[in-house]
Amino acid sequence: MPPVLHRPSIVLLVASGALLAGSIVQPAAASASGSYEHSVQTRTNAERVDRDLKRVKKSACLDAFAEKQARAMAAQGRIFHQDLDPILAKCHLSQVGENVAFGYPSGKAVTAAWMNSPRHRQNLLNPRHRLIGVGAYTDADGHYYVSQVLGRKA
Repeated sequence: MPPVLHRPSIVLLVASGALLAGSIVQPAAASASGSYEHSVQTRTNAERVDRDLKRVKKSACLDAFAEKQARAMAAQGRIFHQDLDPILAKCHLSQVGENVAFGYPSGKAVTAAWMNSPRHRQNLLNPRHRLIGVGAYTDADGHYYVSQVLGRKA
């Protein structure tokens, strides 16, 4: 049985890990999950614009990987990174990075946490990133597992 996480957690990946397919956990109500994900993208762009960086645009390809990762983390009850090599290849990217988190109640809260972590902040504010995908799934207790995948086309 995986360890129980009692406080919000965040993890960063800019290189590679392993993509895991776990049992499917139902997402939060579609409107709640969609609202959370939209908030992450909106807050990410607000942080970027405040620093004269280009906005990132939603990518269906990155979004699919982010959704799958958030679902896998919720199913396993832990946060971890996925292998970024398949994302580079399947989404035709020259660069990709991922931020993951657990336990933050809103998109605003998780984005603020990433901004307060130097390495996550660096990933989120990378001036080369132009695309974003966000996945947010809840566990049985209603805690969010989040994956933010950022990248740039080749």
